[in-house]
Amino acid sequence: MANILLERTVPLPLDEAWRRITEWRRHGEGVPLTRVGPVPAGPTRVGTRVVARTGVGPLSFDDPMEVTVWEPPEDGAPGMCRLEKRGRVVLGWAELEVRPGPGGRTRVVWREEIRIRLLPSLFDGVVRRSARYVFGRALNRLLRQA
Repeated sequence: MANILLERTVPLPLDEAWRRITEWRRHGEGVPLTRVGPVPAGPTRVGTRVVARTGVGPLSFDDPMEVTVWEPPEDGAPGMCRLEKRGRVVLGWAELEVRPGPGGRTRVVWREEIRIRLLPSLFDGVVRRSARYVFGRALNRLLRQA
């Protein structure tokens, strides 16, 4: 099992940071060889399924996730979303949080626990470093682009 923690402080209002990090399709723009989308399309809520499809042709796999907590920021209060990974390959969870930061900025926190089915724990360090790099780039991209 690999645990990662990513934190960013950005000059955005809470609502805008939330909108950017929960636009599921845009997550795929920052992760190589990956497309992401809600199933079915529509507004996110508890029970929404988000599927990331990674790979090329027959060497692809789905990483289906279910939104189990959906608490958008409201009236300056923090917001949090939790996704439980329900796939055959990737297991674990992810939490995306926005909260007030210093100087009117927003603090964004991305926590994730990743387990790759059938991959021995010997590889947890590689998974952790890879995930920090890939998801860190994706988070930076999500927060930079409107």
